[in-house]
Amino acid sequence: MTAEGLAVEDLTVRFGRGARATTALDGVSVTVPAGHTVGLVGESGSGKSTLAKAILGIVPAESGRVLLDGTDVSGLGRHERRAFLRRVQLIPQDPYSSLNPRRTIAQTLAEALDPAWARVRGHTDAITSALEEVALPADAAQRYPHEFSGGQRQRIAIARALITRPEVVIADEITSALDVSVQAEVLRLLARLRRELDLTMLFISHNLAVVEQVSDEVVVLRHGHVVEAGTAGDVFTAPASGYTRALLAAVPGRREEGAPLT
Repeated sequence: MTAEGLAVEDLTVRFGRGARATTALDGVSVTVPAGHTVGLVGESGSGKSTLAKAILGIVPAESGRVLLDGTDVSGLGRHERRAFLRRVQLIPQDPYSSLNPRRTIAQTLAEALDPAWARVRGHTDAITSALEEVALPADAAQRYPHEFSGGQRQRIAIARALITRPEVVIADEITSALDVSVQAEVLRLLARLRRELDLTMLFISHNLAVVEQVSDEVVVLRHGHVVEAGTAGDVFTAPASGYTRALLAAVPGRREEGAPLT
């Protein structure tokens, strides 16, 4: 395992206690090497978003470790956790609910750089640059979330995640709420940013066609277990797991089992 990048080792997450306890993740291990994008796929309830929340410390893990560049970041204190969350950023599924409707986009982006005060002064160059990176005009900074379309709000969420220049980005179902044409625009933007910024990304999605477009490696989850992991080429052309084959067979437009996605 490379020391650079993000690694999850034997992570177990349970909710509830006693007889009513449910296991959301059971000994899950995932490695995201520096500069790579790893796609995490599986049906709803497979544990994908739980894994993202466990990495970020939003939900506690019963056992296992999360490592960043080879250093265990499990159980960090408040100060260390704040520093960690600048290094590992989340792009949420629903950017509208994650954007404060009372704050301008400039204030939202400033908050990522200055969480305590969200001061725009002193960060205007960084804010303008972040908006340019996601192909939004500089005057977007003075507007509010409700003034933007869903695709534009997702671009703002991407800008907010990248403005701190994180080492790892976790993208959680970021195209699931977008129509097909807007989805394609966001994926093209993401592809450009991956090249330009050499992003290290965990890309979570139930949409295998999307995952194939963006991923170097793929991990398949089912009921909190990893059932398959490998390069995108291997997983999509010669899946080893029957569950993976069933997921691929359900992709619209797929000609035959193991054939490339259209």
